[in-house]
Amino acid sequence: MLSPQITEKIDYELTKYPAEQSQAAVMSALRIVQTERGWLSNESMSEVAQYLGMPEIAVMEVASFYNMYDLAPVGKYKISVCTNISCMLRNSDEIVDHLKHKLGVEFNQVSEDGKFCLKEGECMGACGGAPLMIINNHTMHEFLTPAKVDAILDELK
Repeated sequence: MLSPQITEKIDYELTKYPAEQSQAAVMSALRIVQTERGWLSNESMSEVAQYLGMPEIAVMEVASFYNMYDLAPVGKYKISVCTNISCMLRNSDEIVDHLKHKLGVEFNQVSEDGKFCLKEGECMGACGGAPLMIINNHTMHEFLTPAKVDAILDELK
């Protein structure tokens, strides 16, 4: 069951669209639920579908298409590293290798302590700051070096 806090936030998003177009708020609703629950279970997606009055499969299609939605539990901190061409040319592979070694994980794995999940990210639209990563879909860090990554991880611990 969606909490009152979630429904209040979704209701606010719904005010941005015509009443007969509630499905337009599906991406916002999924983001809101994921932010509160940490990931999107089948049950969560079903609740969103019911609340917005749309087929469950339509919600699942959206959630499975975009890489910002997590369909399985992730660590407390989801670290997405851009590996597209601009970041790759600015040594994102070095950052990825450093994170894999430091966290003891591969892509799509959660660290033993449950704190970190490493994801390969698509272009994040900030190529001028390459290489870069984003934490929990909200906090972007640019111009990464192994030392800068270590400082960021120390802040998160």
